[in-house]
Amino acid sequence: MAYTKIHAITATVNKAVDYICNPDKTDEGILISSYGCSPETAAYDFKFALSKTSQSDPNKAYHLIQSFFSGEVSYKEAHQIGVELADKLLEGKYSYVVTTHIDKGHVHNHIIFCAADNVNHEKYHDCKKTYYNIRNLSDELCREHELSVITPGEKRGKTYKEWQAGKNGSAWKEQLKADIDEAIKIAATYEDCIDLIRAKGYEVKGEDFGEKAHKFISFRPLDRERFVRGSAKSLGSEYTKERIKERTTEKALVKDKKRVPFPTRKKPIVKDYSRKNLIDTTEDKFTQSPGLKHWADIQNLKIAAASYSQAGSIAELEKQIAAKSTLAKTARESLVETERQLKDLGQVLKYAEQYKTNHIFHVRYQKSKDKDAYLRRHETELILHDGAENMLKRFGINPKNIDVEKLRSDYNALYSKKQALQKTYKSAEKETADLNRKLDNLNQYLDRTPEQQAVDMKADKSQNSL
Repeated sequence: MAYTKIHAITATVNKAVDYICNPDKTDEGILISSYGCSPETAAYDFKFALSKTSQSDPNKAYHLIQSFFSGEVSYKEAHQIGVELADKLLEGKYSYVVTTHIDKGHVHNHIIFCAADNVNHEKYHDCKKTYYNIRNLSDELCREHELSVITPGEKRGKTYKEWQAGKNGSAWKEQLKADIDEAIKIAATYEDCIDLIRAKGYEVKGEDFGEKAHKFISFRPLDRERFVRGSAKSLGSEYTKERIKERTTEKALVKDKKRVPFPTRKKPIVKDYSRKNLIDTTEDKFTQSPGLKHWADIQNLKIAAASYSQAGSIAELEKQIAAKSTLAKTARESLVETERQLKDLGQVLKYAEQYKTNHIFHVRYQKSKDKDAYLRRHETELILHDGAENMLKRFGINPKNIDVEKLRSDYNALYSKKQALQKTYKSAEKETADLNRKLDNLNQYLDRTPEQQAVDMKADKSQNSL
């Protein structure tokens, strides 16, 4: 990607050429090219061409800057593109000097060409039409060199404009209700349902019941500033916290209607054996020692009993594993999406701050009577401003209306949401691993083969569907 700026030089052509040809900026003069003149005598060559024109405007030369997206092009290739741009734009009529600067950390070309051509002795006409021609030629060259190009309507990832679009209209409410419906369908309990809604990237408050609890449950999507109540007025009667709990419970009761739960232990286990793995009693030391074998069998019985006691039944344990796995997967998907939005918003924030910091230099440049002299003093600030402005437009943002503080607030909110999702994801992953260990212990203790497990699971699904 390259962006361009051009202004007229009405005096001190020699100073402008000396500035762009500075050896410290052009790799000791390696990145300098010229046509129809010599860099050392360009001011005199331009003066001779100007003496042959009858047009009286004060412009002696034009200074064109072509800047490239950071890290996208080498100095050598950038210089080649600059020479090709000068050749295509000036068509062999105007004398020019092209240099590439390497001292600012961002690759950019300087092209100074005479205001009068050497063929018809006519002045170059600088206007919107000729500027758009420069930009189009620059874009064509970028395509030829396989560089990115800013095109109308182009989007790079999720733009901030898309991020803000969720605040308009009511489509986001339909998406919220669809996500709640999906969570109810998957969850085994009301608590699991709330966890799933949070894992989808929503902030939830007021979900508790009791005398001191809030009257309404409230949800806040990532792209909104305020919460929306789960009330009949806001989302509909099916999305109050009472109704969400009822719908989750009703669905669970239908599934469990024909299931006989394993009786729970009345007395708590002093030691949580369910966190241990079964002891492999097939090793030689157990076969050679009946006492050790007896001890290991008792330990395995305790581990299996503890797993049964906490789960209620194998079917219930499998159900818990499925619910926690879904929660972990959902949280992971939301986390990935949030990290992508953070990356995009971070880029927008970076360029917004860069634009705001350097905009004053752009304003002063526009008001300056000697733009070329001002450019020589504030080249870095002006290039950074133009680069930021073009990048913000690429993100679909009008730089003039940007609110940096609002952007920073949005970024911080997203970062907090990312941290919450990370916590949910890690917790669900850990619980899933614990539950899977319990199930493995039970399958191993009961000698359930994979084939038997598959048959039992199929039978359980058939029973639930009745």
